Amino acid sequence: MSEHHERQAEPVERTGEEVRTNWVQRRRDKIYNEISANRRGEYTVPTWVLAALLGLFVAGWIALIVSK
Repeated sequence: MSEHHERQAEPVERTGEEVRTNWVQRRRDKIYNEISANRRGEYTVPTWVLAALLGLFVAGWIALIVSK
């Protein structure tokens, strides 16, 4: 009886330059997709903006309470 062994693909060695290039390309694609979505009207308010507004609201509320 002969055993069938499937050969696994050997991992491809990548240079630092290739890794950096792939990261840059993924980043560009992400930015391009975000800009395209914004142009189609699919934009959302970033979380940091919402957090800043909440912080301002709470700070104003506390200032109002303390000043009375």
